[in-house]
Amino acid sequence: MPFSNPLSAARHAVNASPLSWWRRWWKRQTPVSQDRVAMLVPLVAVLLFLAAIVAAFSYLRAEELEREQESVKRDVEYAQQRLRLRLLERQEQLMRLARDAGNREIDAAEFRSRAESLVSQYPELQVVSWIDDRRRVQSSYAAPSVHPAQQRPSGDVLRPGETESNYALARELRQPVFSQPTAGQEPPSLLQLHIPLYDQGLFAGVVLGEFSIDGLLRYGVPPEVAARYAVSLLDAHSQTIAGNTINPREEELRLLPWDRQANEFEVPVSPVGNGLVFRAQAYRTSQGLVGNGLFWLVVALSMLTSWMLIGTWRHTRRRLQTQQALVAETNFRRAMENSMLTGMRVLDLEGRITYVNAAFCAMTGWSEEELVGQTPPFPYWLESDHELMSERLEEEIHGRALPGGFQVRVKRKNGTVFNARLYVSPLIDARGHQAGWMTSMTDITEPTRIREQLSASHERFTTVLEALDASVSVAPLGSEELLFANKMYRSWFGSDSEGHLDMVAQAGVPGSQSQDSAFDDVDPLAGLPLDTLTAAQPANNEIYIPELGKWLEVRSRYLTWVDGRLAQLVIATDITARRDAEEQAAVQADRAQAASRLITMGEMASSVAHELNQPLTAITNYCNGMMSRLRGQQIDTEALLAALEKTSKQAQRAGQIIQRIRTFVRRSEPNRAPAEVATMVSEAVELAGIELRRRNVRLNHYVAARLPSLNVDRILIEQVLVNLMKNAAESIDLAERPTARRSVELRVVPRTLGGQPTVEFSVQDTGMGLAPEVLERLYEAFFSTKREGMGIGLNLCRSIVESHRGRMQAENLYNGSEIAGCRFSFWIPVSGAIESVASDEVKVNA
Repeated sequence: MPFSNPLSAARHAVNASPLSWWRRWWKRQTPVSQDRVAMLVPLVAVLLFLAAIVAAFSYLRAEELEREQESVKRDVEYAQQRLRLRLLERQEQLMRLARDAGNREIDAAEFRSRAESLVSQYPELQVVSWIDDRRRVQSSYAAPSVHPAQQRPSGDVLRPGETESNYALARELRQPVFSQPTAGQEPPSLLQLHIPLYDQGLFAGVVLGEFSIDGLLRYGVPPEVAARYAVSLLDAHSQTIAGNTINPREEELRLLPWDRQANEFEVPVSPVGNGLVFRAQAYRTSQGLVGNGLFWLVVALSMLTSWMLIGTWRHTRRRLQTQQALVAETNFRRAMENSMLTGMRVLDLEGRITYVNAAFCAMTGWSEEELVGQTPPFPYWLESDHELMSERLEEEIHGRALPGGFQVRVKRKNGTVFNARLYVSPLIDARGHQAGWMTSMTDITEPTRIREQLSASHERFTTVLEALDASVSVAPLGSEELLFANKMYRSWFGSDSEGHLDMVAQAGVPGSQSQDSAFDDVDPLAGLPLDTLTAAQPANNEIYIPELGKWLEVRSRYLTWVDGRLAQLVIATDITARRDAEEQAAVQADRAQAASRLITMGEMASSVAHELNQPLTAITNYCNGMMSRLRGQQIDTEALLAALEKTSKQAQRAGQIIQRIRTFVRRSEPNRAPAEVATMVSEAVELAGIELRRRNVRLNHYVAARLPSLNVDRILIEQVLVNLMKNAAESIDLAERPTARRSVELRVVPRTLGGQPTVEFSVQDTGMGLAPEVLERLYEAFFSTKREGMGIGLNLCRSIVESHRGRMQAENLYNGSEIAGCRFSFWIPVSGAIESVASDEVKVNA
């Protein structure tokens, strides 16, 4: 059972105490954290002490203010009681006077005499008046100091105002009524007391007593209160009627914020009520915290202590920062030494090893403990090289080591050997004295192997370049020096740079002309962006060299030569055989186009004969008719001219048909020129119309208005259109469509493909469409779906379209799942943007 032993339980309790926990936490902290805590704790303690002193003084000051407030409250209530008693005494005296006047025990003269006695005896009472029930003054006496406007002569009637309203209020309430004085009147307002008179229970008027508020304050407030406070009487709007006040603004400017509390108290004067308020403001007698020397002494000492602690903390912080920087620098240098691939070894002046880094230990296989303190011969020396290594060490100690280092063989601990290069430099201490020699060792086994591989690679590369069947040459820009030339170049042009410069000049590559001898000392490439030139794409040109009788494909690019100069690489390949093949292919393509046109016209021969038969038959009929009428002398001149004119038109029609066919099948060189789209379509429709009419196929064509001119070979584009329309008619004929569905539609509209304006030609039929396997091989050479077809028609059409930078496409048309026809489309790009294309289309039925 745990803690069964009382001694163990007590020991555990001690270990679990806050002090032991604090010790364990303190030991876990780093020295930097301990120094930081040791500096912050005294500073926090001083700040807490200062805060405690401020809190204590604030508490004492609050207590003092509370006692002062209580004293003010007691004195104000005492003074208010004195004022109240004085007013009640005056009220009682005036009520006795009013009772005698109401019982008619005194007349007006006696009333005036008694009023004069009261006014003389009590200075605050200024005016005593007897007013009857008709608001007329029966008798009145006023002190000599009363302003004439405030006196009430006998026989005067109360005027509407505050006095008249208080008179009515006293009559209604049937009890004494005090008025509500206001500040800011001239002459100063008097406090009025209306006491009602009754004669046999009937209202008979009032006795009006008017008190000087200033006199009431002067004679009613005890002198000890007036000496300690600034006393004043306020009206219902808190405006000062009499007395003096302390300006709070002037008082607060002399005090600290926590001393700026108004030490005053006010209370209504009974029986007047809230209309007259008595206020007392205590004169400041305490100096507060500002004048408390002890407080400021504590503040000064606390600030001095805090300043010293802050200064010590800043000094300690700088020391810690310096220490951290030193530790970081040491760690960085140690990490740098440990991560270096170069081995470092330090020898003292006697040749003893005093330091080796991790790389040196990793190279040799011996640890630092095994190497430090060793004297020659060192364990990593080869036994066969002891004499040589001793000589090198002697040279090293005496400062005769080679500046470029020397190569040695080093033995590892496991017995293997590697090549290394040693560099020696003197080791200077902080006082400028030489303390030994620093040796850096680099393993050069891998660089030696790489150097050998590079040499072999260079030899293989040179062998490959020499065996190339292309000429390779390199020459610097602006110079006739030849930096490199392979065997093929030397066999063609020799060993100079004339052939290189000649190829560059014919290829039109700038920047390769030789310099004038007069400007040899001027750099022609000053300011030239070499990075841009060397990163540029290589130029590719084809030139003819008459001296060799060869066509060469010349490729050139700029490069930076091994010495930093900007040079030009030129690779020339003999393409004479390829050029001959291309010329023969062009001739064959021209012949294929002409053959295609001849085949097309051969297939249309019967239709052409039928087309020519009509005008020829008409000519024969016209001639026979004219001869018959001439024999019978039944024709006049006008009828003869009309018959001859019709005969001439039929002959012209036959000639035009023959001329168009000759133009179509005539073999000529490709001739691209601006051509009107409407004209090309019209001639192609007229040629294909012969075949379409023979097969009883209706042709509709749509040509958009205001199409731009195309820079094409008109005959080739007409050949494409005729071939597509002829194939459409054959497809309809093979599908055996009824008459209503035997139609071909040619549509020519503008299109925009990839942001480029084009003209789209589409031929749509109602035939049997194309099978999927036919669509895949549609444009293959010599592939045809016709028994007698040669398979060059569509392939030739596609070649013609693509030679005009266009595209061609074929697709089936569907009516649900049934093939309803096929559409061939091709696009010819426009050299300029289409200025205006009307949305209207011209429909022509053929």
